[in-house]
Amino acid sequence: MSWQAYVDNNLIGSGKVSKAAILGLAGGVWASSSGYTIAPAEQKAIVESFKNPVAAQASGVRIIGQKFFTLQANDRSIYGKKQADGCVLVKTKQAVLVTEYITPIQAGECTTVVEGLADYLISVGY
Repeated sequence: MSWQAYVDNNLIGSGKVSKAAILGLAGGVWASSSGYTIAPAEQKAIVESFKNPVAAQASGVRIIGQKFFTLQANDRSIYGKKQADGCVLVKTKQAVLVTEYITPIQAGECTTVVEGLADYLISVGY
């Protein structure tokens, strides 16, 4: 399966993710939903945030110019909130799944989908 298919079918296609991208830990965008263009500086900051989750917790995360207040951060997952909407970022062995959900989608629904795909990718070496 192509990386774009993971975004289109597994994430956006679930109906529980509004926007998504897969970033390589070594840099670059592997796939993204239509119009979801994360700037190189933001890509790097997102990847770096997993190396220092305490800083991510303190300062939040920025995706496409939007700042999300960090609710939880560790070396695998970062959950953020911006008013009623939010983001779920999950690191695998080689990538970071960057997703956003927009109301009426609930945080738990999005989290289940993204963490499930991350578990699968980790299980197959990615």
